[in-house]
Amino acid sequence: MDTDVVICGAGAAGLTLAVDLARRHIRFLLIDKAAGPFAGSRGKGIQPRSQEVFEDLGVIDAIVASGGEYPVQRHYTDDGTTVDEPVAVRSEPTAAEPYRIPLLVPQFLTERRLRERLAELGHIPRHGRELTGFAQDADGVTAEIAGPGGEQTVRARYLIGADGGSSTVRKALGIGFPGRTLGVRAVVADVLAEGVTADAWHRWGDGTGAQVSLCPLYGTEMFQLQGPLPFDVEVDLSAAGLTALVRERTGRDDLAIRAVSWASAFEMNARLADTYRQGRVFLAGDAAHCHPPTGGQGLNTGVQDAYNLGWKLAGVLGGAPDTLLDSYEAERRPIAEDVLGLSTRLLEAARNRDHRRGREVGQLDLGYPDSPLSLASPGHDKGVRPGDRAPDAPVTGAGGLPTRLFMLFRGPHWTLLGHGVDRASAPAPRTGLRVHTIGARGDIRDPGGHVRDGYGLASGRWVLVRPDGYVAAVLDTAGLPAAEAFLDSVGVRPPM
Repeated sequence: MDTDVVICGAGAAGLTLAVDLARRHIRFLLIDKAAGPFAGSRGKGIQPRSQEVFEDLGVIDAIVASGGEYPVQRHYTDDGTTVDEPVAVRSEPTAAEPYRIPLLVPQFLTERRLRERLAELGHIPRHGRELTGFAQDADGVTAEIAGPGGEQTVRARYLIGADGGSSTVRKALGIGFPGRTLGVRAVVADVLAEGVTADAWHRWGDGTGAQVSLCPLYGTEMFQLQGPLPFDVEVDLSAAGLTALVRERTGRDDLAIRAVSWASAFEMNARLADTYRQGRVFLAGDAAHCHPPTGGQGLNTGVQDAYNLGWKLAGVLGGAPDTLLDSYEAERRPIAEDVLGLSTRLLEAARNRDHRRGREVGQLDLGYPDSPLSLASPGHDKGVRPGDRAPDAPVTGAGGLPTRLFMLFRGPHWTLLGHGVDRASAPAPRTGLRVHTIGARGDIRDPGGHVRDGYGLASGRWVLVRPDGYVAAVLDTAGLPAAEAFLDSVGVRPPM
């Protein structure tokens, strides 16, 4: 094989997968047919669950520094007054949920930070490389890639289509992409604007199609312009054309668009691929699901697709059975189905000028309760359950220094956490498993009871946490052999 994985598409999903594979020392080739990185702000919302993912991947601080919290929405009324309201209900961080505030970061800056992290790990995306065809067999995939030096044939174990809503990979596989066009056409553009301040997301319109908004893009001097468009009208996306549109819809001649960095007129769709896998080829991100932009769900769902898939690819390449990869679709497709429904409901609300967002957009409550990777947990009837997101908690190391569970989880490993247990009862060491215990001779202290309360643990219980931060099992010491057998089945075995 020339490489283990070919990733087609260097957007947020493809870059996330590449970073995860790079830190696992998996060989891959990341290609994109575009001549350079995407230049637009399109997916500008980073939800709390994605912030947790980015912390694990070592890029959260750079991403936070690239943007900021959403500003208030400033609605301009017909009588000339303004009304300010928050975009989302503000919820302060807790011990279990350290990230609860959505971030506004232009997509091109999020992707830039991911490319920088990838470079730290020794890799770069290859732009100007187009997947022109592929064929798969029992052992791998043969990909034909056209680039500046001509046609190249690459042999890989797996191919990932993270190449957007018009995915070449999905179409070549003949995978259906059912759904519907939502009857909304819109313009989105990154612009330099005069006549507005950067302290608010400015909104005008009566909900009948004359809406327009200008949202400051923190980390830049630009605003994101948004507004619905008629289906039968050509739109002028130049600075002059967008100035005319803004002035017509606001009635204000002091507003002007001085420059346009990127602009697009598009129709909103809600679509979901019939399957995420065909043999050795997988779909991720917009190639698998296409969302309206309301609620900031699309980019985040794609990032978490990649985060789910990365450790499973690494596991199978390391000797785990191929059935581990079947759990990717089993877990991620129901999530996309739910999120599509949420995005569509929020679009209907936005048509009625209701732009408020609640906890549901943060994706912290999404999980895999029906996952084939969840072990039965007898005797555990409160707190976290298999398939739930594993909460964070402040703890103290035996050496006296404060830390957090997320710091213990951070990295490509599984974690087994024992509460109120004797370290001597822990299973033998395994490659890819880290064991921490709270109790007699334990390496972790829980002085505030945050682990006990956050997980709902009685003394003598163990929690097995997956590499992507979800609970696989909650067991007592007598159940540890079942956990060890499970770890064998996912390729986490004692060293040879």
